[in-house]
Amino acid sequence: MDGYYAFMLVATAFVLMMTTPALALFYGGMTRSKSVLNMMMMSYVSAAVVGILWVLWGWSMAFGGGDGTFFANPFTQFGLKGVDTGDYITVMFQLTFAVITAALISGAIADRVKLSSWMVFLPLWVTLSYFPLAHMVFSCSDSALICTKIGAQDYAGGTAVHINAGVAGLVLALIIGKRVGWPRDPMRPHNLTLTMLGAGLLWIGWYGFNVGSIVFGDDWSTAKGAAANVAQFYSETGRTFTNTTIATMAAMLGWLLIERMLHGKATTLGAASGIVAGLVAITPACGAVDLVGAIAIGAIAGAVCAWAVGLKFKLGLDDSLDVVGVHLVGGIVGTVLIGLFSTSDGAGGVDGLFYGGGLGSLGDQVLGALVAIVWSGVFTAVIGFAIKFTIGWRISEDDEVEGIDSNQHGESGYDLHTSISGGGPRTGVLDASTRTPGKSEGAHA
Repeated sequence: MDGYYAFMLVATAFVLMMTTPALALFYGGMTRSKSVLNMMMMSYVSAAVVGILWVLWGWSMAFGGGDGTFFANPFTQFGLKGVDTGDYITVMFQLTFAVITAALISGAIADRVKLSSWMVFLPLWVTLSYFPLAHMVFSCSDSALICTKIGAQDYAGGTAVHINAGVAGLVLALIIGKRVGWPRDPMRPHNLTLTMLGAGLLWIGWYGFNVGSIVFGDDWSTAKGAAANVAQFYSETGRTFTNTTIATMAAMLGWLLIERMLHGKATTLGAASGIVAGLVAITPACGAVDLVGAIAIGAIAGAVCAWAVGLKFKLGLDDSLDVVGVHLVGGIVGTVLIGLFSTSDGAGGVDGLFYGGGLGSLGDQVLGALVAIVWSGVFTAVIGFAIKFTIGWRISEDDEVEGIDSNQHGESGYDLHTSISGGGPRTGVLDASTRTPGKSEGAHA
């Protein structure tokens, strides 16, 4: 038992690292230099705002008990009332899931959104979209409609996390509109070294995300129960750790292959994006499939996501950092393919279509993905339009051209201007007129 809690402490720290600093670095490197601080700040404030809300009413809404179909009573365990301090590690583990789900959305609306509007959006969105979906996917009782009628397998959050965030990113990108000059002006990533570092840290942190999501059916109170849990622990952690690793490798190769075929080059940005696409797709499936299934899901996700990110140019969708192409598409791929590759010796105990299970599991997975898409889409649209027509989302065009870091924070990520003598004052804002614009999505175009 003590060993399990130590394991969960490490897993929780790993998942928190996925947002700060991993996602902040991954997204920050993909933006232009005049936007890097704002982009990273959106991840950090997501952690602060969502974390506080989680302990006030988020935990109660998602895991507070009762038979609520869509969410539990937010006041039953408000402020963790009645939650044993021994269970706080579970609360904190789930807190990190809520944090990164909200932070993922920010990549779709990079470079153009007021920080104040983002901070208004966060509490509304997690309350109306994330907390209920977390309840429906991870916690609701067997008597609740969503659990009994859908029955989709989702080991660690393909629906509640990735599809949820991906749909939100799509809806907000449509509501807020394109960046000034997109796609006419090139908007190249300013520091792919940061992006590669962020991708590597995300990969490491994802072991906490997936492997830490093990749920025990028995209690630890008896010797028989403890022995059963230890056996389950070794079996599931071995499966989820290996599947997460091998699917990510396959996805990176799948992305690079498609990139090479379509554009003639295999890029570092493609490798980093392929890593994340594989991690996203294996998240719901890591406990359900065998190694062959994990390789197939990873390779398919890498290839499909590499193709999907290029569609935004044809569709006129300014999804700045490919949140839709990676998280929405990757989440759907991983969730639906469980219906093909699931095995009965996995965590869900269900054979998919390719293992003789028929179409039932595939139908469940498709329905689960559709519920997440509709729920997130409706509530994100309501919140997005409410903010647009009240306080507004965007900074001015002039401020966007000058740089959102300067406008929102009065800072620059890189203080490159010094006096000739080297001893004078240093300016905190780069002169936008001296910058040669680049293209942020060049590797995916």
